[in-house]
Amino acid sequence: MMPQRNQQNQPQPDLPPEKVKGQPQLLRGMRDILPADQPYWDAAVSAIERIATSAGFQKIETPVLEAASLFNRSVGQDTDIVDKEMYTFIDRSGDKLALRPENTASVARAYLEHGMVSWPQPVKLFYVSSFFRHDRPQAGRYREFWQFGFEVLGDVQPVVDALIAYHAASVYREFGIPINVHINSIGDKACRPGYLKLLTDYFKSRKNSLCEDCKKRLLKNPLRILDCKEPDCHTVSLDAPQTVDHLCDACRDHFVHVLEYLGELEVPYTLDSRIVRGLDYYTRTVFEVYEDGGGEGAQSALGGGGRYDDLVEQFGNRQVPAAGFAGGIERLITKMHERQYAPKVSSPDIFIGQLGEPARKKCLKLYDVLRSLNIKVAESFSKDGLKSQLEAANRLSVKFALIIGQKEIMDDTILIRDMESGIQEVVDYKKIVPEIQKRLSKSTVVPTAPAVTPTL
Repeated sequence: MMPQRNQQNQPQPDLPPEKVKGQPQLLRGMRDILPADQPYWDAAVSAIERIATSAGFQKIETPVLEAASLFNRSVGQDTDIVDKEMYTFIDRSGDKLALRPENTASVARAYLEHGMVSWPQPVKLFYVSSFFRHDRPQAGRYREFWQFGFEVLGDVQPVVDALIAYHAASVYREFGIPINVHINSIGDKACRPGYLKLLTDYFKSRKNSLCEDCKKRLLKNPLRILDCKEPDCHTVSLDAPQTVDHLCDACRDHFVHVLEYLGELEVPYTLDSRIVRGLDYYTRTVFEVYEDGGGEGAQSALGGGGRYDDLVEQFGNRQVPAAGFAGGIERLITKMHERQYAPKVSSPDIFIGQLGEPARKKCLKLYDVLRSLNIKVAESFSKDGLKSQLEAANRLSVKFALIIGQKEIMDDTILIRDMESGIQEVVDYKKIVPEIQKRLSKSTVVPTAPAVTPTL
């Protein structure tokens, strides 16, 4: 469920909802994103979309449901995501489906299925979407979670890797979050097999110190042992052979250029041999973004990515070099709270108040006209008392209140109340639209008017 918030609107630990017999409850690991949280989400999504579109990325949305085989083949049958966390079921047609646990595989599928290979390359795509993993719920981690991502398909150049990390860093910097990119190279099909043999031999000699999961990984995916957070496995991995010492010339040259470009872009980075990104589709560059000084605990990585040159080939028998990044929206918003980021909340400019049924009907017409002119208008038409209506206007911090009562109906006038000064002025009802536009123009940007100005 949604974290409770104190008066400072800071995230608090998840609390179980009070059980009421017969009352529906959230599923475990799910939560509602309430109105008070929406300004933070809006700010985050707005920044992501602005950064992405200004860099030439186009937005893509893939289905929540995919064939389970898509992720079995790409993410890897022996990864925790597929083996332990993926939501799968058999539908009424007998097909095995999965709620998407990540989006890179879906983007690669869409790239092939919609003929993007014939588009001008590279194809640059971004997304902001929800994903699902049957993980253990904890603070900041839910079974339905949101990520934003950048994907570049059709370009092998190392500058693409650096730019992906740069754009990811730009999102966090937008909110004053200092970051450090922990980066590594895991080689490719030419040099990785030799390294994996060395790594397997090393961990076999220390097998008794590994956790039960890593003993299984030793047989299926020894790279993932380097990423294990168990203290004993972490200690053993410190002296393990490092991937960068066993790269082929092509992979080494690629990695050196990535680091040089990061330096030119002034993206701070740390060489980290334990970054492996444990999904089967990664090749060469892998990285994770951390809050600078935020540590390397299981919850501290804000996002991660890397190059996946062999993924599309698994689906379409043609190699398409690609690189990408995905970051957690929830973790970004948590950092926004920690840094006391105050999102801008849009408030109405005008409040319309009324007394009596004839006034209410007249106000409804005025409400429609002002909204058609893109003026932000609030109301409490279901209320009869003017006092409660003006209290609502005060809570909304509107600039002006427009009031129509019995006298105004008889005189064909309207009352304008300046909510800051309290000064009131009677205006001819037929002149209220240009009068309001004039007053708003002195305090804010004039709303864009439609081609045809409506009449009262």
